[in-house]
Order: sequence, then structure tokens, then C-alpha cells
Amino acid sequence: MDKPNSTKLEIVVPAFRMHSQSFKNALDGISEESALHRIDNVTNHVVWMAGNLVNCRYWLADLLGLEVKDPNGILFHEGRALDESLQYPSLEELKRNFAEVSPQVYQKLLQVTDEHLDSPYDFGMGIPFVKENVLNMIGMCIGREDYLLGQIGLMRKLLGLKGMSYDLDESLNY
Repeated sequence: MDKPNSTKLEIVVPAFRMHSQSFKNALDGISEESALHRIDNVTNHVVWMAGNLVNCRYWLADLLGLEVKDPNGILFHEGRALDESLQYPSLEELKRNFAEVSPQVYQKLLQVTDEHLDSPYDFGMGIPFVKENVLNMIGMCIGREDYLLGQIGLMRKLLGLKGMSYDLDESLNY
């Protein structure tokens, strides 16, 4: 297992890698048509959920100093609400975006210094018990990914698919 430069990320790195596996597994077998289905017109669709998860990866990239931009960022910035009047990318496009940015973020997670992790980062949330710094924002992104993967897992069942597997793709190394 890869060891991060900062011991502060020893729980983040495995979670990041597990989320990469889970993203692949959660979307397995979901068709493009099903990915746009909303249950009783009250749920978000899987494309919106997956797009927000990909956007989290680009947010992490930005936090870590990578100069890459989410090509669909305007649709998903800061968890923007689903807007059915907008054209969303395909699930395949989102999978490609995820596969492009995730290895870059992973390498930066391994290399980042404690000094960078401790640097201030304004969340704009005003939570008195959360220090607003890069490390805690990374934690919030990982938490958001957990939430979105759970949502996709539930949607799988609502779409009539079997539950998400936890099989590992050994070739996925990020």
C-alpha cells in the first residue's frame, strides 16, 4: 500500500482508493437511460450524483494545487441543485472525467505536506468546531463522496438492479 508523505492522510488515502473502487462498482450495469431516471420526480438522478462525485475529485485537485478544471463544473459547483432544464453529460463522459482526474489527485494526496494541509481554506460555512483549512476540506470532500456513493447504491436498488458489489479491481491503483 502506498504511504502518504503526511501521516494526517493515513485514513484519507485508503478511503480515496476505496471510493475509486466503489464509483466503478456503483455505476456498473446502470444504463444511460436509467442514469437519468428520477424516482417519483423527487430524487436526483444517477448522472447528477455521479457528476457531483466527479466534481468532488476536481475540488480535491484544486485544493492540492493541480491545475485541472472540471469540464462540467458549472453543472455541479458546490452541490448545485438538479436543474432539469440543463443538459447533463453522459454517464460514460463522467466515468472518463473521473478516470482522468483521480490518479492525479491520488499522487498529490501521497505527496502533499503537512504545511499545505494546515493552510487556511475558507469553507464559507461558519462551523465553529471545524478549523477551516485544506485538511478539513479534504475530509469534507471524502464525506461528500461517501454520501453520494450511498445515494447511488440506493438508486441501484430503486432501479431494480442488484446492490453494489465490493469486488476489487486490482488494476485500479488510485
